[in-house]
Amino acid sequence: MVVAAEVVPLHLADVALPGFHPRHGEPCPVFAFLIRHPEGALLVDTGVGQGHPGIDELYSPVQYPIVDALVAHGIRVDDIAAVINTHLHFDHCGENRHFPGRPIYVQRAEYEAAQAPAYTVSIWVDFEGACYELVDSEREVLPGVTLIPTPGHTPGHQSVLVETGEGRAVIAGHGAYSAAEFAGEAAPSGGEWDNDAYAASLGKLRELQPNSAHFSHDATIWTPTS
Repeated sequence: MVVAAEVVPLHLADVALPGFHPRHGEPCPVFAFLIRHPEGALLVDTGVGQGHPGIDELYSPVQYPIVDALVAHGIRVDDIAAVINTHLHFDHCGENRHFPGRPIYVQRAEYEAAQAPAYTVSIWVDFEGACYELVDSEREVLPGVTLIPTPGHTPGHQSVLVETGEGRAVIAGHGAYSAAEFAGEAAPSGGEWDNDAYAASLGKLRELQPNSAHFSHDATIWTPTS
């Protein structure tokens, strides 16, 4: 029997996309997601880290501390049983350092890609006490919480399927940029890594027929009637 969980969006930052970015000039919020589960609280992504001059200059991040965001929902940092990174770009793993010793689930292909120069902020990935669990395919982390490989935006991007009290929820991460894109009302934005893989992964997420879908850079929660 699957025990129902709850997905809670956490608005952790706003960034200004630089001139070379295809979405330059558009607002870009950064969301993480708390999964409340009877067997333990999980956190999907951790937002933008602090104190990196290059990131600060390029993206001008306005940050909302992850500790405060969790406390607002009655959760302490120590309550988080595990972290899931959709991918390891700087705006998704920046505060992983708050969770030393906790499992951090990431696809192996993503962790390997993150070793390349300029892929991410390496000190935000490989911090003291980091405990990565490398995954090679789908994996159920807790009953009703399943990692789904969705490469495209990056080589090892993953999304999360969550069985909630209101039905099946997908945390798409950057497997779909927006609710409009997920709904087919906007053209697929494509991936920085592989546009064809991105489109295939988006199709995979749609085929799951979720009751809701959540996105890393769009506050809108997609539902079948939205």
